[in-house]
Amino acid sequence: MNPGIESISMYIPRYGLDLHDLARARNVDYAKYHQGIGQEYMAVPAPDEDVVTLGTNAARQALQNVDRSEIRTVIFATESGVDQSKAAAIYAHKLLGLPANCRTVEMKQACCSSTSALHFGLSTVAMHPEQKVLIIAADIARYGLGSAGEPTQGGGAVAMVLSADAKILRIDPHVGYYTEDVMDFWRPNYRDEALVDGKYSIKVYLNALENAWKHYKDDSGAGFADFAHFCYHLPFSRMGLKAHLHLARHENAGLGAKELQAQVEPSLAYNRRIGNAYTASLYMGLLSLLETGPKNLTGKRVGLFSYGSGCMGAFFGGKVIEGYRQHLHTRLHQDLLDNRQNLTLAEYEDFYNHVLPATGETYRTDRHRTGSFRLAGIENHQRLYEPVPSMRIMAADAAEARVAAPAV
Repeated sequence: MNPGIESISMYIPRYGLDLHDLARARNVDYAKYHQGIGQEYMAVPAPDEDVVTLGTNAARQALQNVDRSEIRTVIFATESGVDQSKAAAIYAHKLLGLPANCRTVEMKQACCSSTSALHFGLSTVAMHPEQKVLIIAADIARYGLGSAGEPTQGGGAVAMVLSADAKILRIDPHVGYYTEDVMDFWRPNYRDEALVDGKYSIKVYLNALENAWKHYKDDSGAGFADFAHFCYHLPFSRMGLKAHLHLARHENAGLGAKELQAQVEPSLAYNRRIGNAYTASLYMGLLSLLETGPKNLTGKRVGLFSYGSGCMGAFFGGKVIEGYRQHLHTRLHQDLLDNRQNLTLAEYEDFYNHVLPATGETYRTDRHRTGSFRLAGIENHQRLYEPVPSMRIMAADAAEARVAAPAV
């Protein structure tokens, strides 16, 4: 068997905010965003998007060349769940038209539940090599208007199909874990915005990295030099470089600053233009490496560190498979990044302040630019989702282009 990732794709909202505009509005030097935390742009979900639509749009893309009848498990990893009981995977399962004989569950442990989903999924593949597993990681990061965390906000999703015949990345069997009960970041049920102690969270992140790495190294026998590139959970892109330098010092790697930066830099490009996507962020980093990094990564080993506040860390590795580039959706992802509508600050704040009625009465969300699925509204306390015909998307985009075109 060659267990690992057969297909992977990401989806991001069709709207965003340039952090130049946010810096001016908050009376902050843009360098604090661009150089201090490494961010340039923030993905902003429309009122008719949530983690279900984000994740299902990513999954639709990841399933393009996959026989859906072979999907027997769907695991939806998120910390932005829409229901305390019903799994987001159930909604995605229906919208995607997957087989009825399918296991569908939701997982939670801050940002690292997607990695646990990945390894649980691979266990299923190991027991049933004829089956495939769909992993969906989707989140919307909210910290509050004017808060210190505001410039790191973002959102989006990554979907992966796992199989016994990986075509992109073979996942190694060894994983290093670390768990500790801390309060560096959390979101009580009665809050829409997370609570975070930023400086403490960075300290806990690095401690989890050290300990997960030690467990991984003891279990696998591998060392720092065995990896050509590294991907890290990215609450903001500078955190990836900070983590890598920390690990290199801890291991006495003996590499110069430029060499160390080259090992992690390709994984940061997408995060700079999206912001934090919680459970999806590590795998957006992996996509960034595969799609914007060196032209040929065949045979290279990649180290991946997943961190979830509260806290849990996991370090594991994978090997890039020959021919991986032909199975990526690079052009689609570049189009998503390049063709978003820039919001004014007022529009961004309107989107941010939009809330669904908490009383469950009938409500219809206004139509905005979305992917192939949208949140249509609420009726009798039930969320309603609907497909968006591709021609409608094209017509809306064309209308926007006509409005934006200069008069002649």
